[in-house]
Order: sequence, then structure tokens, then C-alpha cells
Amino acid sequence: MKSINKTPLADRIRPKSLKDFLGQDKIVGKGTLLRKIIISGKPKPMIFWGPPGSGKTTLAKIIANKTNSSFKEISAVSGGLKQLRKVIEQAKINKEKERATILFIDEIHRWNKTQQDALLPHVEKGTIILIGATTENPSFEIRNALLSRLHVIKLEPLNPEHIEKIIKKAFSDKEKGLGNKNIKINNDLIKTIAKMSDGDARIALNVLEYIIESKTSNNKKIEITKKDIKEALRKGTYLYDKDKEGHYNLISALHKSMRGSDPNASLYWLARMLEAGEDPLYIARRIVRFASEDIGLKNSRALEQAVAAYKAAHFIGMPECKLALAQAVVYMAKCKKSNKLYTAYKKAVKDIQRFGSLEVPLHIRNAPTNLMKDFGYGKNYKYSPDHNYKESQEYFPEKLKNRKYL
Repeated sequence: MKSINKTPLADRIRPKSLKDFLGQDKIVGKGTLLRKIIISGKPKPMIFWGPPGSGKTTLAKIIANKTNSSFKEISAVSGGLKQLRKVIEQAKINKEKERATILFIDEIHRWNKTQQDALLPHVEKGTIILIGATTENPSFEIRNALLSRLHVIKLEPLNPEHIEKIIKKAFSDKEKGLGNKNIKINNDLIKTIAKMSDGDARIALNVLEYIIESKTSNNKKIEITKKDIKEALRKGTYLYDKDKEGHYNLISALHKSMRGSDPNASLYWLARMLEAGEDPLYIARRIVRFASEDIGLKNSRALEQAVAAYKAAHFIGMPECKLALAQAVVYMAKCKKSNKLYTAYKKAVKDIQRFGSLEVPLHIRNAPTNLMKDFGYGKNYKYSPDHNYKESQEYFPEKLKNRKYL
């Protein structure tokens, strides 16, 4: 029987104050810069960078509450310039009344150049206090002109102990949580859920809610078992929660299907991730890595295909980029495979770790000055074109002479 309250449990028990906000003491603990900003009542433009379920949205709402600011939220996936313009108009009215407007943009890395540029003048004038949230490295996905005006705050995944506390709070909260339900669960099972949630508090709470709603309640005792938890954790699309559905398991399945030259399975895992809301640029980057790691010199065009797919995904975004990624995934799956490049690089790294920074042989050193030439830099170097690229010449340091990686 479905819960009468349609609001997800994770949203209902969202912390309202810093004292209840767990797992991010490094950024909001006593004496931290962000805590001082919040206490001052004067919020600053910033961007929260961290994994799903680490508290980015919650922290933004706490800041708005503590600084008595108006809180407006836009999802970069579904919102755009039309919604932004409405927020700006209201923010101008708020500013006249000397009240700040915090504009929270979730998944801001998905906004394109035009959309990000549209924010700039309003951030500069202080019309809005922008707080962006991203799971991606902001230096790669946020335009420099905008990023230079934002203070980047990095959030870490929650550890299992923090998630345990959040789960127990959900069970004890009679007003917004599960405190009014007759639920039986032992502490070991709570620890299991916390550990298997991969640092994401929402996954833990979603698992609990799924189990409870799947059982008949009617004020009867609900006993949560190990079997219940296993079943809930197997519910793929349910657990994805915007950015991950067994996140690493799915990308692993895609990678291994391409490696195993199965284009059909590769397409399936790609579709699973995209339809569940995975960032297409994350998948595209993994395909680029695959092209060199698993195909390498067997087909040098694979890297071109992968980079082209990344550019296409970046250029046109979702949902149009789905077929570009599908094309790349099928291409990778059908290519002949070789990991020689991967293993060769690992061998080179082992030599570096074993021998340290060996000196560059004198004959292949750069010699831009006469003093360097006097010391023998570049002496007796054989210029390859002059020898029809058949010269006999050592390029390794002495200790690695004649080394073979490939």
C-alpha cells in the first residue's frame, strides 16, 4: 500500500540546520570559511562539487534559511533561460526590498555555453546569489568566466557511519519520518544498507521506503529482512537516483561488454544508463578511455570515433546525443581488441618507480644555449630524416638500454 505522503522520505527528513547536517565537517565545521559566511548572513556565489547524495541541495537550502534569503531552484536538466528570466525578475524585486535571492541550479554542468553566459551579468550585479551543484569537475564543465566568480566547495561521499545516523533519524522522526510506523529492523541490517549505499544517503532512504511501501502496513508490524534489502538493491532503475543506479556496476557492465565484442549487450547497458539519467559526458569520457585501453593500436580510428562522440554529446546534449554515443559504443564493440598499449605503459611506470628520475642522455637533450652545448648537450645526436629514419641510436637512459615494452 502506497504512502499517503507522496513526498520522498529523503526530502521529508532533509536537515534544516547545520547541527543536523552530517558528514561535511571539513567544509561547515566550526571555524571553516563557509560556516563563517553562513553565520554572517551574507551568502556568496559558490558551486558545490560532490557525488550524489552528499548533501549539495540540502546545504544550499540551509544557507538560504540561515541567511533569510529567498530560495529559487532550477534543474539544469529540465530548466532553461525562460525559467531563469522569471527568477531574475523576482530577484530584482527582492533586491529592492534588501533581501537576497539564492538561485540553486542542480547539475549546472549540463547547462550549455549560452545558458551559463546568461547567468554572468546577474551574478556580477548581485541580483542573484548563484549556488550551483555538480557531480563533475567544475574546471572542465563550467565556463571560466562564470567559474572565476564562484567559490568552489568540494563535498565528500558520506561514510557508512553518517548514513547509519541518517537512517536511525528516519526511524525515530514521528513527524516527517517513519517514527509512527511499527517497523522492526536490527542494527546489522542498518549497517548493511549504509555500507551498500556507496556514500549516497538518498539511496539508503530510497531502499527503506521501497521496502516499507512494498509491504502491507495497516498499522501491522513491518519486519525488514536481509532478503528485502537484497531485493531492493537489485531494483536497478529505482536506485539510480539521477546520477547512479549501481553507478559503477553499470559502467563496468558497459566497458566489459564492449571489451567482449558484444555490440548488443553494449547498447543495452548504454541505454540503461542514459534512460536512468546518467550524464552523457561521463559515458563519453569512459568510451574515450576504452578506445586507448582496449583497442589501442589495433585500430587508431577508434580514438577518433570516441572523441567525436564526446564532442557531439557536449555540442548537442541530451536527448539528441544518444545516437552519437550508441554509434561509438557499437563501433568499439566491433573493433579488434588489444591491450598492449595499456600493459606497455604499466611496464614503463614500473621502471620509473624502480629507478626513479634517470637522467636524459646527453645526445638527446635540448641545447638552446652555447653553454649547454659546451656541456655536451645534443652532441652526436643523429637527426632521423638525415638517416632515412634508419639510424642506430639509443633513446633510453643507460640503465634501461634496449628496454622493450611493446
